[in-house]
Amino acid sequence: MPEVPTDAERQWEVVGDDQVIHEGWIRVSRRTYRLPDGRTAEWEMIGGGRHSGVSVLALTPDERLVCVRQFRPGHERVVLGLPGGFVDLGETPEEGAARELREETGYVGRDLELLVSLRTTSSLGQRHAVVARDCRLEAEQDLDAYEDCEPVVLGLDQVRTELRAGRMASTDLTYLALDHLGLL
Repeated sequence: MPEVPTDAERQWEVVGDDQVIHEGWIRVSRRTYRLPDGRTAEWEMIGGGRHSGVSVLALTPDERLVCVRQFRPGHERVVLGLPGGFVDLGETPEEGAARELREETGYVGRDLELLVSLRTTSSLGQRHAVVARDCRLEAEQDLDAYEDCEPVVLGLDQVRTELRAGRMASTDLTYLALDHLGLL
């Protein structure tokens, strides 16, 4: 039986600096790696270590969930999802969550808590799920130029139904957040 390599022996080494391929809503960069056998490989990275995203599981005092309905490029249709977006440079995930929740829905939450941070694939940036409790409508929406969000408040059963039917965006973070809170 051949010897199984250790994690350290499987480690790829970054060679040089990332090359920015595109700078827009999302940064795309190319990273070069040296593999354990000496070959090199180029890998396209979204975010390039600069951006991370956040989704907010916003619970009202009566345990309903504040969502947004909006057209999403890539999905090519109107979808239901959690409020969220980019965490700005210098912000914590909780600060980004509070800002995105207020901007997209007008709701303000208290007791924000980071539930989980993950990378869904090796080339995408880090994504965070934050819970905001005791969310109340306290402001007007303050949308970016290309945002067209409709705030929608749903019961947990309705959200679970939408998730199971595949009609929600960011299903991974939504499931993880609900699981962390014991609400699945």
